[in-house]
Amino acid sequence: MLIKITAVINKQKSWYVARCLEIGVVSQGKTIEEAKENLQEAVEFYLESFGEDDMPENMGDLMLCSMETPAHA
Repeated sequence: MLIKITAVINKQKSWYVARCLEIGVVSQGKTIEEAKENLQEAVEFYLESFGEDDMPENMGDLMLCSMETPAHA
């Protein structure tokens, strides 16, 4: 059975950091593709360890947007 997950990837210094929104698993890589592959492996390991019961049934439609807010020093 295939499980659909949502990955968010952002660059932090020289690494790409990938996060699975459904279960909070995080991984990284030197390239976007490497970060995606490492995240997939990490999610597979998580599911082998804890099972699919920890996956939410449906997160609904996701919308990502950038926002700006003042920084308070």
